[in-house]
Amino acid sequence: MTQKLSVLTGCSAGATESFVVVPFELVKIKLQDKTSTFKGPMDVVKQIIAKEGVLGLYAGMESTFWRHVYWNGGYFGCIFQVKAILPKPETSQGQLMNNFISGAVGGFAGTVLNTPFDVVKSRIQGATRVPGVAPKYNWTYPALATIIREEGVGALYKGFVPKVLRLAPGGGVLLLVVEFTLGIFRQVLGPPYI
Repeated sequence: MTQKLSVLTGCSAGATESFVVVPFELVKIKLQDKTSTFKGPMDVVKQIIAKEGVLGLYAGMESTFWRHVYWNGGYFGCIFQVKAILPKPETSQGQLMNNFISGAVGGFAGTVLNTPFDVVKSRIQGATRVPGVAPKYNWTYPALATIIREEGVGALYKGFVPKVLRLAPGGGVLLLVVEFTLGIFRQVLGPPYI
């Protein structure tokens, strides 16, 4: 696999993933709002559907799409490059270490790329919709520009440290699990997979 294919595959996976996770992200953001009066996750779902219909569960879809495209593209593109740079392992433990390091660096890179989109997603999903009033944050790229203009670039990285402390090692663990699972498939399926 080439690096370009790794990036393309990652971006495609992220785009697909975004369609699945948006409703869950929306419910999480609504429940985390300090002014929330929701009784629980199902109450959020019921009230959104009652007020906005089923498509209301997809508020923030565009920003979630970009968030996942950038993270997955950055992650998979980066691990490909880091693996190529690291010395060839001589033991299975060395291979595990290379995979963990590659995945952790990829998780860090993906987080650097996607955090601004995560900030925008949270603002879009956290906003209260008022009929007839255009929301301050509605589309991803104009929202990025608004935040930079009003608060500075640093505002796009609010929450970066705890996020990267979770996703960098998580990226390492993710790659370990992927490689372990692929190893099992190679053993079970035999040639040409071995």
